[in-house]
Amino acid sequence: MASVIGVHNFAALKAVYERPSLRWILQPKMQLPFSGRRMNLQSKTSDEIDLSRIVFLHSQSTDKVEGSPFDHKGLLQSRELYQYILETSVYPGEPAPLKEIRAITENHPYFFMGASPDSGQLIAMLLDMLNAKNTIELGVFTGYSLLLTALTIPDDGKILAIDPDLKSYEMGLPIIQKAGVEHKINFKHSPALPVLDKLLEDDDNKSSFDFAFVDADKTNYGNYHERLMQLVKVGGLIVYDNTLWYGTLVMPEESVHELMRSERSYLLELNKSLAADTRNQISQVPLGDGMTICRRLF
Repeated sequence: MASVIGVHNFAALKAVYERPSLRWILQPKMQLPFSGRRMNLQSKTSDEIDLSRIVFLHSQSTDKVEGSPFDHKGLLQSRELYQYILETSVYPGEPAPLKEIRAITENHPYFFMGASPDSGQLIAMLLDMLNAKNTIELGVFTGYSLLLTALTIPDDGKILAIDPDLKSYEMGLPIIQKAGVEHKINFKHSPALPVLDKLLEDDDNKSSFDFAFVDADKTNYGNYHERLMQLVKVGGLIVYDNTLWYGTLVMPEESVHELMRSERSYLLELNKSLAADTRNQISQVPLGDGMTICRRLF
């Protein structure tokens, strides 16, 4: 979950992760030789264990606490299988700068909002298959998906990256600069809708983007979609992150944590809308927290 996120949502996330009942995440009671802040699932060294292990071990203890609704981002039921996928198929080919971005994201107060590396692997393949050169990204956070895109597209490619959270972007910026791809990025420190509307005032911008990635405030996904359908070319792709919302879409509303209900409602409507939209060919992929890939048909 990257940003372009509202103040209200930031406050909700902050409240969840600062609740006393969750202190075990940051200060585990068990003597384990690793940080509990590894939500981004760093590739392990000999003295590290991923967060899935701490969650499993904690669930076996007698001193259980209420967990955060944002604790379990992956949709796979077996954490061991997810770790197998990462270790076997994702980490070996992950560029070193992306590993660095994941490492610095670990120190961010909202570290759990970082893009999952298995989702990033699919995005890179889609960019390659499209031969994408002109892309747009709504929600940047510390820059994992942004850097991945910059490393994938050609040297003369361009990314319009939009996020009102400049501080998080600046955490990853030194790594982007060191990777030699900053010249491909046009970062707009702004909410997304005003920038998209300004683009649409110029007809030359319409159908000019090959690819769009949206990992922003979920309540505006529908608004973003209508604008991106004008900005992305026929045959281009729009990818939405978090469209399965931690598995809550199939849960009775009363059993969903109150902090997740408003986004859940919007995502339920979005998924129905995308499925019924004849302008799109779609595929909903259960990677990370769910990704929906939309190919513009006309």
